[in-house]
Amino acid sequence: MNTSSFADTKPHYNLLDGLRGVAALSVIWYHIFEGYAFAGGGATIEGINHGYLAVDFFFMLSGFVISYAYDDRWGSGLTVGNFFRRRLIRLHPMVLFGALLGAVTFLAQGAVTWQGTPVATTSVLLALLCACCFIPAWSGAPWEVRGNGEMFPLNGPSWSLFFEYIGNILYALLIRRLSDRALAALTLLTGAGLAYFALADPQQYGTIGLGWTLDGVNFAGGLVRMLFPFTLGMLLARRFRPVKVRGAFWICLAILVALFLVPALPTDTAVSLNGLFEVACIALLFPLLIRLGASGATTDRFSTGLCRFMGDISFPVYIIHYPFMYLFYAWMIRHGIADFARTWPAALLLFFGNILLAYAALKLYDEPLRRRLAKRFLHRPVR
Repeated sequence: MNTSSFADTKPHYNLLDGLRGVAALSVIWYHIFEGYAFAGGGATIEGINHGYLAVDFFFMLSGFVISYAYDDRWGSGLTVGNFFRRRLIRLHPMVLFGALLGAVTFLAQGAVTWQGTPVATTSVLLALLCACCFIPAWSGAPWEVRGNGEMFPLNGPSWSLFFEYIGNILYALLIRRLSDRALAALTLLTGAGLAYFALADPQQYGTIGLGWTLDGVNFAGGLVRMLFPFTLGMLLARRFRPVKVRGAFWICLAILVALFLVPALPTDTAVSLNGLFEVACIALLFPLLIRLGASGATTDRFSTGLCRFMGDISFPVYIIHYPFMYLFYAWMIRHGIADFARTWPAALLLFFGNILLAYAALKLYDEPLRRRLAKRFLHRPVR
């Protein structure tokens, strides 16, 4: 079928691309400091304490952008099958790249679990196959090769893409058909579920950091963690009204980073104060940032180029950085060091090295492959 009837002709939100890049780079630093807590045996992540909320920001951006890009195309030739092809072409090449990196770094690490038990090469290959096909592992599964319960043990952050795919499927089959009132009701319902997990903390994590494993309440928690910001993002897109604001990108960048840097708050109260902060970020502050970001426009060559670059690398850097974190964690554990003062050269190498690798993978692998796949299956490029 010729899909040119629904070409990408809408204005592009460069500022939102830039904010997505800021969030992705913040995740790298969050995982670096997560490594210090992990290697040092601590329970609290110091530094960029709330960097994990970048995932919730991603989910909301996804709902906003998908609703904006596709809601009015369903009556003019877009089919469910074509939508799925477009999303797979857009996302899955880098998912495969990240899974392969995960397998390579796991083998380079010695192919052992965190407990030091050797893992058979066949199990690593099975983990790679399942990661490529997005088949999650459960604790004790033959392809759960690290022994800590990750859904995707070769590349942990793939869990969020797993839920992103579920959100895309639900959008195409059901959610896009909802009226604004019904969509608002679904958002309120999933928001209540998110508030329960954040405030009551049934998972005993002290954070809303659910979804990375199938253990306990993680699948249900991960599902509402995706659905609430995703549907709220859709509502924002459907009811979007721009506001006049100057310097929107820099204002939003400062607020977003400041939220990620807020220290860990008490959780041993009747209602988790940390959970209250998480709910405030996801339900109130992130929608405000997205509205401001979508209202503004870059006004000079520098900010335009920066937002475009940040948007370009945001997904690649997010999906490929964690395999190297496994190596970083193992190196710190082996040498008995777990602080920034003694590891800052390695931390900086991780940060900038992942940016360079992400850009190279984007230009040499992801974009060329997506162009070929789009030409073969869609007859046009996929942004």
